[in-house]
Amino acid sequence: MTSRTIPVAEFDLVIFGGTGDLAMRKLLPGLYRRDAAGQIPAHSRIIALARTEQDTAAFCDQARASLHEHLDQSECDAALMERFLGRLQYLFNDVTNAESWDQLVTVLDQQPEHVRVYYMAVGPSLFGVIARGLAGVGLHEGNARLVVEKPLGHDLASARSLNAEIGAVFSEDRLYRIDHYLGKETVQNLMALRFANALFEPIWNSNCIDHVQITAAESLGVGSRGSYYDRAGAMRDMVQNHLMQLLCLIAMEPPYTFEADAVRDEKLKVLRALKPIQGRDALLKTVRAQYRAGEDSPSYREEAQNPDSTTDSYVAIKAEIENWRWAGVPFYLRTGKKLRARFTEIAIVFKEPTHSVFAKVTATPVVPNVLSIRLQPDEGLQLQIMTKDPGPGGFRMHDTQLDMQFSAGRSDDWRMPDAYERLLMDVVRGNQTLFMRGDEVEAAWGWIDPIIDAWESIGQEPEAYEPGSRGPMTAMEMLARDGRRWREIEK
Repeated sequence: MTSRTIPVAEFDLVIFGGTGDLAMRKLLPGLYRRDAAGQIPAHSRIIALARTEQDTAAFCDQARASLHEHLDQSECDAALMERFLGRLQYLFNDVTNAESWDQLVTVLDQQPEHVRVYYMAVGPSLFGVIARGLAGVGLHEGNARLVVEKPLGHDLASARSLNAEIGAVFSEDRLYRIDHYLGKETVQNLMALRFANALFEPIWNSNCIDHVQITAAESLGVGSRGSYYDRAGAMRDMVQNHLMQLLCLIAMEPPYTFEADAVRDEKLKVLRALKPIQGRDALLKTVRAQYRAGEDSPSYREEAQNPDSTTDSYVAIKAEIENWRWAGVPFYLRTGKKLRARFTEIAIVFKEPTHSVFAKVTATPVVPNVLSIRLQPDEGLQLQIMTKDPGPGGFRMHDTQLDMQFSAGRSDDWRMPDAYERLLMDVVRGNQTLFMRGDEVEAAWGWIDPIIDAWESIGQEPEAYEPGSRGPMTAMEMLARDGRRWREIEK
């Protein structure tokens, strides 16, 4: 297998919050790798804005240190590093001060023909401020594009308000709501698996599929993000965006073409077909929990510095889609901190054969086929099928794994591209296929809000679970009531 680097137009990428964690940990390393691959045109620029009083040389020193920290040392070629750092500029900018915009205008006007990408690596309270600031100095016109990170609202009302604020300046075709899960190679391969092969799509329905499990497990706690996380929780931080997007890609109908609005129209239909979970139903179809202290680790409340916190660090949900394809097929979603491993997987569990012809010749039970799509670690696909053990003297069977890791067959120095590498270049290309549309965000909140409201009205505190475990017992019981069990969270 070979990869191909597709050139993009010359661009200016302006990062608001250019000295922050996201810029240093994800954006600059991703851009460096694209530059090293020869994808960034010669005269493209990366302009970092922040409220720190420093010059470009000082910022480049900071960027160099961060790149050495977050890149593999084999990637840190001295000549490439200097070429990349030569693309960087730093500008002081206080987005709340109208006079702070003049310098940015001067710099961007030096290359008026460049595609302009404004990346908001800042809190959502500044999204509208920045959009209006750009409009105030005329930097929102032409080929300018705006990228916004989550959280895209705290609930439906705030999401609508946020969409209205930024939408008043940038039209929907120039707005890029980023969810890095959609940039993962395995997620994109899910669409290829379904729509580029005749094998799976005919059986991708309630006739053949028993249920679907989506797991996003983390082995670490909230750590230094405790104060932010305590305002969000697992439901708002993970389920409303990442897990809901994965559910949409699994359940959507085939789009008429692989273009942005065609794909996003089908995802929106899935969100609108989700069966509401309200009131007492939340006790049966959802679980919320919080990790307690371990032998050598603090509890969630200690890390969040809130001894009375009722914020969820773990959520499990039984979701149902009310349409012809998926009627009667539950989608089990779960995500949590401080679980036994870092593990993200989509598992399509097929129904058992309607009749076992081997019942009289073997005591080996026939287990259902499972298609596992793993996002982390070791991205790849795995299909579990039943096969016969080789040899004479009986008919013994066992389940066999057909395993395809995306790293297989690659050279030793091959590296799985980071999601931000793909997504940043897609913004420059003007390709919105892997980005969320405003109505998608609002539809997801429209389904999530009643669940959160039910939790608050019931007033039940989150269940405690042990760090390093598979999660709370009530999550196991939720599937056991349906005669099913969670798949293992693999180390």
